[in-house]
Amino acid sequence: MIQNFIRNFCVIAHVDHGKSTLADRFLEITGAVTRRQMREQTLDSHPISRERGITIRLAPVTMSYQGYQLNLIDTPGHVDFSYEVERTLSACEGAILLVDATQGVQAQTLSHFRKAAALGLTIIPAINKIDAPNADVEEVERQLQETTSREGKIYKVSARTGEGVEELLQTVIEKVPPPEGNPSGPTKSLIFSSQYSQEQGVIAFIKVLAGTVTGDVGHFLPAMTPADKLEAGEVGYQLTHIKDPAKVSVWEGYQAPKPTVFVSIFPVDQDDYPLLEDGLKKLKLNDAAITFSPTASKALGRGWRCGFLGHLHAEISQERLEKDYDLSLIATMPTVEYHDSEEPWVKTTIITPIDYVGAIITLCEDRRGKLANMQYHGRSVTLEYELPLSEMITNFFDKLKSASSGFASLDYEPSGYRPFAAVNLEILINHEPVDAFSQIMEKGRGQKFGKFLVERLKDIIPRQQIPIPIQAMIDGQVIARADIPAFRKDVTAKLYGGDVTRRMKLLEKQKKGKEKMKSIGRVQIPGDTFLKIFKT
Repeated sequence: MIQNFIRNFCVIAHVDHGKSTLADRFLEITGAVTRRQMREQTLDSHPISRERGITIRLAPVTMSYQGYQLNLIDTPGHVDFSYEVERTLSACEGAILLVDATQGVQAQTLSHFRKAAALGLTIIPAINKIDAPNADVEEVERQLQETTSREGKIYKVSARTGEGVEELLQTVIEKVPPPEGNPSGPTKSLIFSSQYSQEQGVIAFIKVLAGTVTGDVGHFLPAMTPADKLEAGEVGYQLTHIKDPAKVSVWEGYQAPKPTVFVSIFPVDQDDYPLLEDGLKKLKLNDAAITFSPTASKALGRGWRCGFLGHLHAEISQERLEKDYDLSLIATMPTVEYHDSEEPWVKTTIITPIDYVGAIITLCEDRRGKLANMQYHGRSVTLEYELPLSEMITNFFDKLKSASSGFASLDYEPSGYRPFAAVNLEILINHEPVDAFSQIMEKGRGQKFGKFLVERLKDIIPRQQIPIPIQAMIDGQVIARADIPAFRKDVTAKLYGGDVTRRMKLLEKQKKGKEKMKSIGRVQIPGDTFLKIFKT
């Protein structure tokens, strides 16, 4: 394909602003997917994406339209997957900045815009959901112009009905420049993602920067479709046939992601330890932000200490490991990494309607936050706070949504380490210390958090055949206790004779439930206990 007829672009947006639905309309307009084949969020192929309604990994697709090759790379919108966005932007020359007409500019909108602008991408601003009953197009247009400091046309579309979408696609052709690179020069490619196939080994997602790549290559149409070659400027895939994921390093040239939240993951069955290692290596191919190293626990056995970009990133990754690689896992409570007597802090940007400013300030100050800046934009306010990261990963996002009735948005980035007074918090279950719960924390927060943990564990751990005391200790002193009374459940108690098949099904269901339980002493703990702690 001649480079002048290639356009590489992405859509960047906050969660739920309609990015995946807009991608669906592009696929329909260009005929990449027929109406019969079309389903909602076509590019969100992973089952977890479809279950949760969020994009968790980037997805490329090549479309042919009016003689042009349009390479769209769909991107995640949640802050925990910001590294996916950065890799996408590096493979594009243009980006559609999409904003919901009912919600306005959000924190991730601003963050993604700044990244795209810093890379020199051509940015096309667009307002989506203009057909919604509560849309305020004029106000959102004003917000976009003010927060991005850009003038010019802002496109109005409805990704749901298709209104204005074809004009937006024409604008991509007109305004986004073609890719550069010498078609006759030495072959050079940018690997912006990859995945693992049992049959084909590691599959690299590439943008050809110069020359021509031949061999086992192809395009995403959106299914992987073989091609004779990929030329300079084109986006596609290359089969490496490498079966050992550890032998593939594809991230050179990118700024290394910095994990902020750490979770130790253990197989319920210790015989699955090698399978967990293999699963992590394969997952890292598609999600380079994950780090992992071996660890061990007296209570939980051998496992892996994993670094993630946030709490949701950790939760999604555990789900992917369990579903994609058929593993039963238990993950510890998320923690942060301390340096001697210093703790990590983050700079947060919160955008909220003006009515909720007071409640959000109270929340941030209760979490030891320090206000750095406050700016008013009509009916919305941008708050910049510096917060300890440990306060951010303990249900801060849920509390923020509650304080703002769901209207506030959040973005954050590391801002260094600061001194703090530390204590060691221990949790005992049935009088046995559980090292997976032990953690260092700020002295003023330790007692309150210990009581919180004890109460949450009492609610989460199911009753069992013995009474279970749960205790929190700081420096050898018990500061909180709760007891789970003994309880024995007979799942066949209500079956008086009758169908033997039904009785067997209930017993089998109970057996499968136990497979995801981890034994600590004589106590069975569900595998998702630790990640459930901060869910209300």
